[in-house]
Amino acid sequence: MEFDALLLSRLQFAFTIAFHIIFPSFTIGLASFLAVLEGLFLFTKREAFRTLYRFWVKIFALAFGMGVVSGVVMSYQFGTNWSVFADQTGSVLGPLLGYEVLTAFFLEASFLGIMLFGWKLVGPRLHFASSVIVALGTLVSAFWILSANSWMQTPQGFAIEDGRFVATSWMEVIFNPSFPSRLMHMVAAAYLSTALVVLAAAAWQWIRNRPGEEVAIMARMAILTIALLAPAQLIIGHESGRIAHEYQPAKVAAMEGWWETRAGQPTILFAIPDQENETNHFEIGIPGAGSWVVAGDSAAELEGLNEFAAEDRPPVFITFWAFRVMVGLGMLMIALGFWGAWTWWRGTTDRARVMHWAALVMGPAGFIAVLAGWITAEVGRQPYVVYGVLRTADAVSPVDGAQVALSLLVFIVTYAIVFSAGALFILRLINRGPVEEGDEGHDGGDSAPGDALAAGAKEV
Repeated sequence: MEFDALLLSRLQFAFTIAFHIIFPSFTIGLASFLAVLEGLFLFTKREAFRTLYRFWVKIFALAFGMGVVSGVVMSYQFGTNWSVFADQTGSVLGPLLGYEVLTAFFLEASFLGIMLFGWKLVGPRLHFASSVIVALGTLVSAFWILSANSWMQTPQGFAIEDGRFVATSWMEVIFNPSFPSRLMHMVAAAYLSTALVVLAAAAWQWIRNRPGEEVAIMARMAILTIALLAPAQLIIGHESGRIAHEYQPAKVAAMEGWWETRAGQPTILFAIPDQENETNHFEIGIPGAGSWVVAGDSAAELEGLNEFAAEDRPPVFITFWAFRVMVGLGMLMIALGFWGAWTWWRGTTDRARVMHWAALVMGPAGFIAVLAGWITAEVGRQPYVVYGVLRTADAVSPVDGAQVALSLLVFIVTYAIVFSAGALFILRLINRGPVEEGDEGHDGGDSAPGDALAAGAKEV
């Protein structure tokens, strides 16, 4: 049996990055949530804020650890499966990834220890400063990672010398055209993902008839975040799509399901793209809406996939539907945010049982939308790994396909065991809810969150 090393290498990287991206999507938002909670506790002296902080910091520690482990695995694949890519682009992407480690990871790792174990060892202001620094560290990490990935989407500020990419302007490399909007889009997605989990956790406590001040606080904070940020994300996403159309028109044509170049492109609500026959089956669309959304003119002529050679087109079916999953979930987030805000305004949030169940179901929606968005971006970039310059097929390592298949199998089994255990422990913590440390069998209310985390880990 022959194994396609290129396909298997792509599947392996897709598998590992799909697991990895879930954890940064959670920890970026959760770190900021923790900093706000501790700041509110110091300002108001309300014990409920400290209780919430101690509850969520345990979950943050677990998610952060799993994110680090899954991220390290990906870096090895650059050398094992994508050595040609690493060799040719290393002088551009290597420093960006190195800056991420120096400016973000070390910062996070250094002050994370104070967050977890320093509650009784340092003053309240220093502990709060540590929480803020860790939150900033997660944002700095997102800055560098998104800069590197965006350069692969819209490469600028480089030259090719002896077959290798060399930076000619680091400002153009870092602040490439797609970077600002994609960074905002990802950070907003992380905050929304966290808010949805927090709201789902509160809803679960209400469903189980376990109300409390802490439950009401985290529900209102989550509702406020979703109600404000979900509509803003729609605008940010539109800007990101506009830039993608300018620099990656084939990707946008695949996202929209446009095969023919014509004026008044439709917004296709439903279709089954057929790449072989270059058409859509069972298409339902709104005439002219696509041109209006992308170009601001319902009569604007926009390119279809027929403008590009067949070998230069991305896989249409995956790109088309991943984009619709992301947008559809975004619309549901907007609806949930407005629904929650309406119940808050009426003073019935704690009794809105249907909304509670809706919030619980929507708990993982942020992560699903993030995965769908990354699939749209990465599959839509194909057949290039550096758009328009370096093809994915030319970037893979000269390795035997059977070896890649074996390592992929090992990854699947290992991840299924390790990350399932971690996810199960997080769900058990969420099920327990934000209770006082003394209620969990510890010595009073001043025990460190790390102590509670270590004790709970014995249960797994």
